[in-house]
Amino acid sequence: MPLTPPAAGAARTPLAARRRALHGIAAWGTAAALPWPAFAAGPQPTAIEVWKDPSCGCCQDWVDHMQANGFRATVHETGNAAVRSRLGLPQKLGSCHTALVGGYLIEGHVPASDVQRLLREKPKALGLAVPGMPVGSPGMDGAIYGGRKDAYDVLLVAHGGASTRVFSHYPPSKEPA
Repeated sequence: MPLTPPAAGAARTPLAARRRALHGIAAWGTAAALPWPAFAAGPQPTAIEVWKDPSCGCCQDWVDHMQANGFRATVHETGNAAVRSRLGLPQKLGSCHTALVGGYLIEGHVPASDVQRLLREKPKALGLAVPGMPVGSPGMDGAIYGGRKDAYDVLLVAHGGASTRVFSHYPPSKEPA
């Protein structure tokens, strides 16, 4: 039954108003049952592959950070020295885990926001590295550190690993009270 306004001069009855409301609800229910386009489900997670030591807690904390920020991790619990060497990253830029995402190497405790920026800007590079394990970086920021945050740089590493430049700088935080 089509929803039409009452004719001029016709009395509106509670039953007619109820009938119109029920038709409207039924129409919305039918629309809700239809399949929604794929984009309505939201963005899909970005795949990232990670190599780490199986007993390293800070590596798992970094993986958790990445997953909380839109990445879907496949983790290899085999250590990362062999893959780092195979991919051409110099030992001096090394850390405790290595990842691949979108054709780029990610070494160490790189924040997800920097990886997202790298994937947006697509520079010609091997990838990003945070050498060592700076306190306050993602994965090295648990309660055990008491809120301490050391300064560190995220480095953009050129192909071949011969040169780097600062991609992002993170200053130290003030000492906790």
